[in-house]
Amino acid sequence: MTDPIADYLTRIRNAVQARHKVVEIPASNLKKEITKVLFDKGYVLNYKFEDDKLQGKIKIALKYHPETKVSAIKKLIRVSKPGLRSYAGKENMPRVLNGLGIAILSTSKGVITDKEARRENIGGEVLCYVY
Repeated sequence: MTDPIADYLTRIRNAVQARHKVVEIPASNLKKEITKVLFDKGYVLNYKFEDDKLQGKIKIALKYHPETKVSAIKKLIRVSKPGLRSYAGKENMPRVLNGLGIAILSTSKGVITDKEARRENIGGEVLCYVY
C-alpha cells in the first residue's frame, strides 16, 4: 500500500456513507494519533485500539445525530500525498471552512490541529481536512 493515511480516510468515508456504526482499520502509530484528534474534536463517538500480536486494529465508533441520522463528519480530504507533500509554516496555516472545520497536521510536537499549531507557533505537514 502506497498511502495508508488515504486508505484510513477512505475507510471512514465509506463507513459514514454506508451508515455503519463501527469501522475497523489496520493500526499504525500515525493512524492512532489521527484517531485521537478526531475523538478530541468530537468527530467520532469513541475508539478502541486492539492488539492482535501482528499489526493491530483500530475500531472507531462513528458519530451520528440521534434524530436526523446525519454524520458528524461531512468531508475528509487528504491534502499531503506521497507524490506531492504539502507543508504549512506558522504564517500560512490553513483555515478550514473559516475555522468551522479542522486541518490535521503532523508536526515536531506530534499530530495536532491547525488551531493548536497556531497557538504553539509551529508549522508542519498538512495531512487532511475534516469538516
